[in-house]
Amino acid sequence: MSTRNRSKKAAAQWARIAFASVAGLTLQARADVITDWNLRSAQIIGVARIGTPPAVRVMAIVQTAAYEAARDAGRAPSADAQAVEAAVAEAHRTALAQLLPAQRAAIESAFGAAVAHIADDTARARHAAIGDRAARRVLAERATDLARATDSYRPHTTPGVYVPTVTPAVVAWPQRKPWLLERADQFRPGAPPALTSERWARDYNEVKALGARDSKRRSAEQTAIARFWDYSLPAVYHGVVHSVALQPGRDVLANARLFAAVAQAMDDAMIAVFDAKYAYHFWRPGTAIRNGDIDGNDATERDAQWSPLSDVPLHPEYPSAHSILAAAVGTLIEAEVAGAPMPTLATSSPTADGATRRWNEVDAFVREVGEARVLEGVHYRNSVEVGEAMGRRIGALAAARWLAPTRLARQGE
Repeated sequence: MSTRNRSKKAAAQWARIAFASVAGLTLQARADVITDWNLRSAQIIGVARIGTPPAVRVMAIVQTAAYEAARDAGRAPSADAQAVEAAVAEAHRTALAQLLPAQRAAIESAFGAAVAHIADDTARARHAAIGDRAARRVLAERATDLARATDSYRPHTTPGVYVPTVTPAVVAWPQRKPWLLERADQFRPGAPPALTSERWARDYNEVKALGARDSKRRSAEQTAIARFWDYSLPAVYHGVVHSVALQPGRDVLANARLFAAVAQAMDDAMIAVFDAKYAYHFWRPGTAIRNGDIDGNDATERDAQWSPLSDVPLHPEYPSAHSILAAAVGTLIEAEVAGAPMPTLATSSPTADGATRRWNEVDAFVREVGEARVLEGVHYRNSVEVGEAMGRRIGALAAARWLAPTRLARQGE
C-alpha cells in the first residue's frame, strides 16, 4: 500500500484507536478529566483532517483553555472533582466547536458522554459556565494570531517555465503570534550545509541509500519505524505525554498544566520551524538526488529514478518539523519527571496500523523520530539534528514558563 493510501486511512484508524484508548481507561483506576479529554480531542481533530500545523494550533488553544478551566473551577467556592470535570468538559466543548464547527456532532457526543455521570443541576451549570468563560477568553486572545498572516508565496521559476502548481503548506505560519517565543525567528538556525561540503555529501548519500522506496539497505525494523512516524498529528506526541500523566499520584491541575505546556511548545515549534523552512527554501532529497550532477559536489551521484519511501511533505526541507516537535515534547517530559524515575514512554500510530512503540528514556524517543525521517527519505541527517536543537530550546522555554514555578512552590523555595 502506498504512503498516500495509508495517510487516507489514518484518520479513520485513529478514530478507532482513540476510542479504544478512552474505553480502556475506564477499566483502569479512572483516568482524570484532562487525560480523558485529551484523547477525545485527538480523535475529533484526527477525523477533521485539517493538516498537522493547524491541528497543533487547535490542540494548543484547547489545552490552554482546559488548564484555565481546571484552575478557575478549582478555586471556586465548594469546588469538588465534578465541578472541575464540568468546567473542563465545557471548555473543550466551546473551544472545539468554534475551531472545528464541522465536527459539532462529534463534539456534542463526546461532551454528553463526559458529563453523563454529573447531575444536571444548577451547580453543574455554574461550573460549566467557568469552563465556557475560560475557553472564550483563550479563543479571544488567539483570534488575531493569524490576522496578520498573509500568503505571499511566489513559486521559484523563470517566465514561461512550468513548475508544479501545488501551493506549499502554511506559508504564512511564521507570521503568527507565538505563545512563548518573542518572535518566530528567535531560534532560527544558520543555513544548511553548503552543497560543496563533506557534510552535504555525507547526508545526501545516507538518505539516498536508506530512504529510497526500494532501498536494499533499510531493514524491516527500520521500515517499521519509518511507517510509524509517517503520522504527525498531535495525538502521536500527546500519547507519549500520557505515559507521564497517567502515573500514580498526579492530580488534574498538574496534568492540565503539563498538556498546556506541551501543546503551546508544539505550536511554537511549528511557527519556528516554518520560519526557518521558508527562510532557506532548501530542497528535499527527491529533488536533490535527481539533480545530483549539478550540485557542484563530485561525491554526490545522480539517480534519475530515485523516490523516497514516504510521500514528500508540501514544504521546504530544512529543518525537520518532526524533530523539533519530538525534542520540544521530550524536553518538557524530562523537566516534569526531574528527580523521579522516568516511566516507560509509549504511543501508537495510525500509519503503523495502531502499533505501539516504547522507549525507556527520552533521548531514545527523540532519536527514533529523527531517524525515521531519514529512513522515510524526506530529511537529511543535519536537518534532523538542527530540528532537535531548536526543539530543546523551545521545550526549555516552555518548562521555565509552565513547570519551574510550580516545582519551586512544591519544594517551598
